[in-house]
Amino acid sequence: MAKRRAAALVLTAALLVGLALPAHAQDVQAGRFALGQFDVPCRAAILIDQESGTVLYEKEADTQMPIASITKVMTLLLVMEGLEEGRFTLEDTVPVTEHAYSMGGSQIWLEPGEEFTVDEMLRAVCVASANDAAVALAEMVGGSEPVFVEQMNQKAAQLGMSNTTFQNACGLDQERHLSTARDVAIMSREILNNHPQILNYTGIWTDSLRGGQTQLVNTNKLLRRYQGITGLKTGTTGGARVCLSASATRDGLSLIAVVLGASSSTERFDAATALLDYGFANFTRAQAPAPENAPGSLPVTGGALEEVPLQYQTPGTVLLQKGEEQSLQAELKLNESAQAPVTVGDEVGRVVLYAGQTELGSWPVTAAAEVPAMSWKLAMERLWQGLLAH
Repeated sequence: MAKRRAAALVLTAALLVGLALPAHAQDVQAGRFALGQFDVPCRAAILIDQESGTVLYEKEADTQMPIASITKVMTLLLVMEGLEEGRFTLEDTVPVTEHAYSMGGSQIWLEPGEEFTVDEMLRAVCVASANDAAVALAEMVGGSEPVFVEQMNQKAAQLGMSNTTFQNACGLDQERHLSTARDVAIMSREILNNHPQILNYTGIWTDSLRGGQTQLVNTNKLLRRYQGITGLKTGTTGGARVCLSASATRDGLSLIAVVLGASSSTERFDAATALLDYGFANFTRAQAPAPENAPGSLPVTGGALEEVPLQYQTPGTVLLQKGEEQSLQAELKLNESAQAPVTVGDEVGRVVLYAGQTELGSWPVTAAAEVPAMSWKLAMERLWQGLLAH
């Protein structure tokens, strides 16, 4: 009985930990849920569950168009990767070139030769959407903006952003500088899932640089208007019109709403609000339950050991339509035994999750240790030990 209770605790812990996120974002595609049937005031839009990438709403999600300063999400992503890899630190200085100085649009009026830290430049980009700061960071990371743009496009291809081509690091209108709502959701999900520290910058409402002489006010007004908003990036140009990638979290559910080509800032925020409201009103995340009486080990046939310990892999939490929580259940499909030799990672069963009669997915149960096959020598030794014991 104690052994069974211990095994149940082990499984519950495994369920709570869940699986690690992949190194790069998975496809952003529709799942088992019907997409929302309503319109929002913009050219293109998408709403996804941040954890799984499941699409909950879309409108012209694969239509190519300019995305203005939402481009900076990719710039920020490559900067965060550089920080994680140790190629530079937040305290390192970022030199300002004549090229960075020449950027128009939103800026912090950098002067050639002026120096700011990476941390300060990140604040300028995330809060004030500064084009000059974004290009200065790009030049530091890539050596030049053209080389950095090549890195942006390589990363986009790696992430599966098949309808995106970057031509600059800040999002100013330029021929063939295009993306889609779906691709924006992919790169937004990538930075949020794998570099969540970016929220320390995108969530800032006001800040300052140059000892208080340069004031920064966040262009994402939802930070003061929407419960649970965490970021992410706005964008406005003549070609792109008014855009937004917005992230928000409530009660363990994180959503990303992308709005492209709105006619005004008011319509941009209204569209994002409608998308997020729809997501939070209709969907939830629930802890995956543990199957009842799940054993911590499995008998082994023909092995040097009689049992092998088990490792359970589960999703941790699952995306559900509200109201499905009560019907959530887990079923364990486990082999009666494992045949030696057993190696670590050998699959011996599956945990299948259901919401009512709907299967949500299954996750492997694997051997957590090696069990070599019984050898003639070992068999003789055990026979002799048995005889001595009697």
